[in-house]
Amino acid sequence: MEKSEENEGTPAPQKNGNDTENLNLLKDVSVEMSLRLGTCTMTMGEVLQLEAGDIVQMNESIDDPVLLYLNDKVVATGEVVLTDDRLALKIVEILKE
Repeated sequence: MEKSEENEGTPAPQKNGNDTENLNLLKDVSVEMSLRLGTCTMTMGEVLQLEAGDIVQMNESIDDPVLLYLNDKVVATGEVVLTDDRLALKIVEILKE
């Protein structure tokens, strides 16, 4: 099997006993976490007519899972729950790539 020119001179990643140490470097990195409850499409005219008290209906059902985003990437689904009078997410599934 021939080596491709684009990989020539680039060392292959190596696994070693430092994987845990490398992961420890990431433990203090902050990421933004957000939930997407639902989506809908409106015309700009409809958006401009919105007033306090209006109800905007989403495409999703109340029983549909909520999406958990880390830095704009969906990583899990879950159910919205209340904890100490605050919104929380009960993780239902961790998504694979």
